[in-house]
Amino acid sequence: MRRSAVSLPLAGLLLVTLAGCAGASAAAPATPTGEGGDGDGHGNIQGAAEVSEPPLGLTTIDPDGGVLHLDLLDESVADLGRVPSPSQVAGDGRYLFATGPDGVTVVDSGRWTWDHVDHFHYYRAEPRIVGEVPGAGPATVATTNSSTTGGTGIYFAESGDAVLLDTEALSKGEIVEKFRVETTPHDGLVVPVGSFALVTEPRGGVVSTVAVYDESAMPVRGATAECPDARGTITTRVGAVIGCGDGALLATVEDGEVAIEHIPYPAGTTAARATAFANREGRPTVAALAGDDGIWLLDTRARSWTLRPAPAPLVQVTAVDNKAEHVLALTTDGRVLVLDGTTGALLAETAPLVAESLSGGVGAPALIADEQRAYLNGPAEQRLYEIDFADAARVARVFDTDVAPTFLVETGR
Repeated sequence: MRRSAVSLPLAGLLLVTLAGCAGASAAAPATPTGEGGDGDGHGNIQGAAEVSEPPLGLTTIDPDGGVLHLDLLDESVADLGRVPSPSQVAGDGRYLFATGPDGVTVVDSGRWTWDHVDHFHYYRAEPRIVGEVPGAGPATVATTNSSTTGGTGIYFAESGDAVLLDTEALSKGEIVEKFRVETTPHDGLVVPVGSFALVTEPRGGVVSTVAVYDESAMPVRGATAECPDARGTITTRVGAVIGCGDGALLATVEDGEVAIEHIPYPAGTTAARATAFANREGRPTVAALAGDDGIWLLDTRARSWTLRPAPAPLVQVTAVDNKAEHVLALTTDGRVLVLDGTTGALLAETAPLVAESLSGGVGAPALIADEQRAYLNGPAEQRLYEIDFADAARVARVFDTDVAPTFLVETGR
């Protein structure tokens, strides 16, 4: 693999190296096309510049809380500051939500895409650390596909606080809680859907139902659904998903009211249930591990589950949901697999890229897919990988880091 050094304006923060053929070079920087904030509902805000292509980047947080942003277009690196040392980090394509000892700190990467269904708008603004949402214990974050409207849910397992943040306020650099509801502490969820949120309710310490709350923290009368042992959530183009012991719930908003559908697992299945979902942001199909039994694909448009075989022991899967129906998987020995989602057949694979991290290093890798590439962090290897999954899983670029990129979020998408 050929590698060559690239000069960066912030020396010492991150050393970037390239791998692969000459055709793998980054695209030209995006060009501003106008100023945001005209209120036309296209995802822009005051002070943001609309740009001509997705302002994609990799935003990482190291074990000590240092936040760096790598611009994937021009390969420049920015130091975004520091957050309290995190135990976990979630992201939605713009924001990072870092769980620390006293709550969740929100980082705005200043890069986002607004989905207008038949076309997209792309924006870039100054990144910033927005502030902290106080809470105790592990926090589970649930986001939507919009980084400028709606809500963001945070559930604190130790205190039992169910919090719904105002995402529009986040886009303006403010932390505003639409509500904070005290519940019985459990491994819970607050899942935004439209102007509402689904809040899990325990029985005997385990989730048994979810209830619909409005923005004023009032439960909507009669709006509950059974969801035994709820775990895992994701928002697709169709609606909000919550994993249940017997399938999944799909929540949508119709005529100003929340509609909840139950999508059961196929009759007679003995495969392990799904507990975590991942996909290319906004697509209708999501992937989840079925324990050691294979890979679950949930098509939220068709309201159906499909079980595909796993060609090797896996630790993570994600659905690209493109025309080729690619599914990407990370094996226990650090390889990235490209699978055919219609058959489960292995199409391509990389060498073991993050074996050291998976063997008990400084953090667990994350595999993230967008329309063209996949990204993988190796905390122990101190590397970030860009993989062209449509080109025989070719490793297009490798970025060497001076610190462990323990947590990774692709931003600008």
